[in-house]
Amino acid sequence: MRGRYATLMSGCLVAVSMMVASVAAKAAEKNYILVSPDGVEIAVQEFGNPSGPPIIFIHGLLGSHGNWESQVKSPELSRFRLITFDLRGHGLSGKPDEGAAYGNARRWADDLHTVVKATQVKSPVLVGWSLGGAVMTNYVATYGDDHLGGLFYAAGVVELSPQLMTAHPDVYGGLASDDAKVRFDATRKFLALCFARQPDEVTFDRLLSNAAMSSLTMVQHTPSMPVLAADALPRVKVPVIMLYGEKDALVMANASIERATTLNPAIDAMIYTDSGHAPFLEEAQRFNLDLVEFRDRIPMR
Repeated sequence: MRGRYATLMSGCLVAVSMMVASVAAKAAEKNYILVSPDGVEIAVQEFGNPSGPPIIFIHGLLGSHGNWESQVKSPELSRFRLITFDLRGHGLSGKPDEGAAYGNARRWADDLHTVVKATQVKSPVLVGWSLGGAVMTNYVATYGDDHLGGLFYAAGVVELSPQLMTAHPDVYGGLASDDAKVRFDATRKFLALCFARQPDEVTFDRLLSNAAMSSLTMVQHTPSMPVLAADALPRVKVPVIMLYGEKDALVMANASIERATTLNPAIDAMIYTDSGHAPFLEEAQRFNLDLVEFRDRIPMR
């Protein structure tokens, strides 16, 4: 009975994922595939003004470019060139079966570099949510920041350490389970932990569908990826904002800010008192206006 249930749930999630992927692809103004140095296909989408100052968004664990709907549809951000992409193992991007494809910091940095290079952006602002923040950090550790405009961390993971991350062993263990039912239940719990105030049913279902598109191999091996904050943050010269929700149940906001500003005292920090782990969704209007202000004060080089 359990096996039949798992098979049914897996089939339902795949069907929903295909529907979401199709709708999301049609919504973007421009869709294309890039290939990372190790051969992984990276799905990229563009919105907004193609001639505007560029902003590149990097989503978090179990997400996709669809996480940024409140940003790519924002009137305030429409004058910018808005670039999203799906991380390896997520969304419409390639999903290697080898654990080594996810445990190496360079692989994730190379994916972002592939997007930056192919889009030929000048002085882009990078916006990274949760795992996306770790990807940004590893990118800077690998490629530097001379060509960047700024870094905007949204509940970004500074380091994967117990001093900065709230422990949820049952949830994270469930996400990596081979049992589809266990994994599905853990995914629901994980997504619920992202919010101080739960989103509406439609939004939650979309997030759940995003998560269903993710690779189990990716979930199992990504925690082994080093986050090179001690290498990257001290040498960052461009403006950096660390934005967290005060009620974040996954990342320790104050401890993360303290660690980041210890590594680089020039880093600015912001706290949204009414947000949890997803301030760009929970307080989208405020987030968008803060991002506009940040992007506008960075000159194009």
